[in-house]
Amino acid sequence: MSYENILLDKENSVAIITINRPQSLNALNGNTISELSAALDEVAADESTRVIIITGSGEKAFVAGADIKEFSDFGPAQAEELARNGQHLLFDKIENLNKPVIAAVNGFALGGGLELAMACHIRYASDNARLGLPEVTLGLIPGYGGTQRLPKLVGKGIANEIIFSAKMIPAQRAKEMGLVNEVFSLQELLPKTKELAHQIANNSPMAIAKAIAAVNLSTTAEGFENEIQSFGQLFGMSDKNEGVTAFLEKRKPNF
Repeated sequence: MSYENILLDKENSVAIITINRPQSLNALNGNTISELSAALDEVAADESTRVIIITGSGEKAFVAGADIKEFSDFGPAQAEELARNGQHLLFDKIENLNKPVIAAVNGFALGGGLELAMACHIRYASDNARLGLPEVTLGLIPGYGGTQRLPKLVGKGIANEIIFSAKMIPAQRAKEMGLVNEVFSLQELLPKTKELAHQIANNSPMAIAKAIAAVNLSTTAEGFENEIQSFGQLFGMSDKNEGVTAFLEKRKPNF
């Protein structure tokens, strides 16, 4: 499938999706959200793809925000539909995908850009990255999950500070508060992200899919029961047989 606003590349078992709108600092418009959703469906259906990286083109921005021109004249019903469709098409899809998605945050990740990164399972950032949710400066609040995912990552108090103040958080501070996992130079960011992706890709895709679902339920009453059931279910799957056999035979597993 061909795309207008994104690039999709494959390196062995790792797919790299690059948002490619550098003229607008990779801002998310409706077409880009649809293309990202379609690309995720494409790589999710590809059994040879085990890990996905999402990044932005250029050196200035991962995603500098949503394309405000597209919804500046919306009424309440249209705005609600916009947020609901975006969550369904992209942000919830990423969070619940059964393959790990890593955000390589290169530069600005603001508004919808930070919400996109937070929907990913892991976040690496460049040292020039700046992260924030500036929606209140427009008389709005985050609409793509920002008020829900940010408190889970950094705690309610810090999330309130970030959302209420609309300030931008430097990459190193974002790491200190748990918003990103690691910080690298811009030149190192993608190689380091690929290194992690390939390390993950060597592990059991069946176990990782179960782990994603279990971690996503970790703040719910069903979390422990889901973990117990998933643990048991994996004993009936081929990856467990290969993993345990390889361990006993002192060799690397071939998942």
